[in-house]
Amino acid sequence: MSDVDLSPIGDHFMIGLRPGTTLDDHDRALLGDLRPAGVILFKSNFLHDAPYDVWLEVHAKLIDSIRRAAGRDRIFIAIDHEGGRVCRTPPPITRYAAAARWGETAWEVGEGMGRELASLGLNLNFAPVLDINSNPANPVIGERAFGRTPEEVISAALPFIEGMETHGVMACGKHFPGHGDTKVDSHYELPVLDLSPEELEARELKPFVAAIRAGIEMIMTSHIVFTTIDKENPATLSRRLTHDLLRSKCGFNGVIISDDVGMHAMDGLLVASDSALRFLAAGNDMMMITSHWTDTDRARVFARSLLTGRQSGLIDEAALDESRDRVRSMLSRTPQNAVQALSDGDFEKHRAAGPLFSGATVNVV
Repeated sequence: MSDVDLSPIGDHFMIGLRPGTTLDDHDRALLGDLRPAGVILFKSNFLHDAPYDVWLEVHAKLIDSIRRAAGRDRIFIAIDHEGGRVCRTPPPITRYAAAARWGETAWEVGEGMGRELASLGLNLNFAPVLDINSNPANPVIGERAFGRTPEEVISAALPFIEGMETHGVMACGKHFPGHGDTKVDSHYELPVLDLSPEELEARELKPFVAAIRAGIEMIMTSHIVFTTIDKENPATLSRRLTHDLLRSKCGFNGVIISDDVGMHAMDGLLVASDSALRFLAAGNDMMMITSHWTDTDRARVFARSLLTGRQSGLIDEAALDESRDRVRSMLSRTPQNAVQALSDGDFEKHRAAGPLFSGATVNVV
């Protein structure tokens, strides 16, 4: 239990639970203290190797526990569910092939995926990947991207968003301003790119701009340094990239969320006492912090820093209020989906919607 009321700052956090299919005491206390705007589930939060009716009942109790612990009328219940290797859920939830293989079936895949995720009480999916698969040596994007050109990505990503959101599962485009040309995986190292602003505008930014114009409400920033724009800070902490480029130049007025700040690309970059202030000052709205990569008690430290910064005048209170209002505005339009079983016929229809994946899945890529 926190000795300070952290809930006034909870809108700025997305928390990943510890492994387990029930809410443990640590997470229950954190959700109660922080009252975060969102929770993200991973593979370890689902009961695998059990019949559908059994694991769905366990899952429904977890979702109910999350909502009661957070004590919010409206909350994001999120997941990474891209297709391909990025699949957290047990059968019979449809395992679609990677996005690069959807082609003209992208709307149908999105519609099937949205219906299934909504039936799990989820309302936010960290998809689509709006990166461009432009570097064959990229160890982390590859077929997670819809294509090798901006046009290929746009032509499939926008229908996918539309299809998924028809069932009340909101989309989040990632990884701004583009992870497709990197040579290293930001889960383990900090990528550095020297693309010029002109090169970014001609290629990487195009899918993001198209999604913004189509009305996407959330975009995730990447842990990548773009040296021609900001030599010192990854996009996660760069006002030049987050505020100036994404907000001002690309015209995005929605919610900006970070990739998981526990990833190794961020090692050593959020340890100073003013780290959370720098994060918000860069133009972000929500910080994602999950137990998969770090100790989520760090969220309490960051929240206290934001509260202290507001009280002492070290952070622009008006900007903080605007950021909170962006999160709450999106939440007001985000359905609070109920867990419900789908029929065999539903799953059969969804499996026929697009190409399927048959390989092994992983927790994080």
